[in-house]
Amino acid sequence: MPDHATTQRAVKAVIPAAGLATRFLPATKAVPKELLPVVDRPVLQYIVEEATAGGIRDVLLVTGRGKTSMVDHFDRQPYLEARLEAKGDMERLAAVRRPSELAEIYTCRQGEPLGLGHAIGYAESHVGNEPFVVLLGDEFVDEAQPLLPGMIELQARTGGIVLAFLEVSPEEVDRYGIASVEVAEAGLAEAAQGAGEVFRVTGLVEKPKQGTAPSNFAVIGRYVLPATIFDAIKRTKPGAGNEIQLTDAMALLLAEGTPVHGIVYRGVRYDTGLPLGYLQAVVELACKRKDLGPAFKDWLSEFVKSDG
Repeated sequence: MPDHATTQRAVKAVIPAAGLATRFLPATKAVPKELLPVVDRPVLQYIVEEATAGGIRDVLLVTGRGKTSMVDHFDRQPYLEARLEAKGDMERLAAVRRPSELAEIYTCRQGEPLGLGHAIGYAESHVGNEPFVVLLGDEFVDEAQPLLPGMIELQARTGGIVLAFLEVSPEEVDRYGIASVEVAEAGLAEAAQGAGEVFRVTGLVEKPKQGTAPSNFAVIGRYVLPATIFDAIKRTKPGAGNEIQLTDAMALLLAEGTPVHGIVYRGVRYDTGLPLGYLQAVVELACKRKDLGPAFKDWLSEFVKSDG
């Protein structure tokens, strides 16, 4: 077992959600992007459900000004619940209660959005000395193809950093942190629990220019991190966009000997960070619904034919 290995597993999650979501204005002027609905659940609920399916029961939301409604979504609503119960609408009653039953939700305020690393730094007092999960607030994966359980197990085996990779085209590398990799040590593949291949990371670069990327393995919004990341963030200077980048802090730990591994995710990922990806997620998940899917797909097929 590597020197950094630990049997401690991450049981807390941090969701950075203080961004301004300018790409969705004016819709996000008063409504946080994380609460935009994908059919009948907000994006943030899908993310918290993904966390709890991975064994997480403690979730910290790093929020910003005007985002208190995100916390409200996970509170009980006694008046609404009483009305639904009186009407005998038990299906909607269960749906309304579900967010409050998922996990313990905590919050802290990031005064100014100065980068992902800056946001994660606010979680130090809540996380303490334990490994923890980071889930970005604008993407989630198919619940039938989980990613977190394998990432958490792999981090417990190595004690270092575990990333999630997505293979992207050369034209997309300047949108992501990109990793250079080599074959992982023997015996680690089974820890991924079928989520994808495991690689050892030898370098990280944030949003490289096209033609300069060391690979096409893009770091997507799922991380399992050791508590040593907080000290690394404090020692990280502003980078791309004049912001404190989590990629740079992880690269610092990597240079100092912390093992970094990545799992290449082969499942379905929904990226709601851009309007097109958001619309695609709405359509895909609506089509999968047993109650809506058949009629919606029939309508969508006719609409596409008529529009063509």
